[in-house]
Amino acid sequence: MAATTNSKPVMIVGVDDSEQSFFALEWTLDQFFVPSAPNPLFELIIVNSKPTPPSSIGFAVPGVEVLSHVAVDLKNIATRVIDRAREICISKSVNDATLEVVEGDARNILCDAVERYHATILVVGSHGYGAIKRAVLGSVSDYVAHHARCTVMVVKKPKAKHEDANHH
Repeated sequence: MAATTNSKPVMIVGVDDSEQSFFALEWTLDQFFVPSAPNPLFELIIVNSKPTPPSSIGFAVPGVEVLSHVAVDLKNIATRVIDRAREICISKSVNDATLEVVEGDARNILCDAVERYHATILVVGSHGYGAIKRAVLGSVSDYVAHHARCTVMVVKKPKAKHEDANHH
């Protein structure tokens, strides 16, 4: 592993359990990895941020049980995301990607990963949230575009024709 780290620039793709992020991964593989296979120009690192389960504040015992279910759910989602990301890579004959799950806020995790791997490019999907949801959640792509110390590419999933059809 150490040998490749220095020779190739690193591309990080942030994934979550949204169609947009899987689209971004597929698009990135098609543009940057498939054409140059089996010796792609970049080392690929796929990062999934797993939300930290809410901590128990020591209320009644039933509350603890609910929280443990939340933690299990979050772990299952992360496993599913990584499994799907791995399947997408293998389907495109990209077999040496590094996949990791890091617990915490996606915005910080992706910026930290850029530092850790000295990444050249960070790729994220665009969720196309409405203004209100974006105001509440904060846009990961906006945040990393400003804070990550590398080029940030935001991949947008083209809107399907039938999505616009009902506006006529």
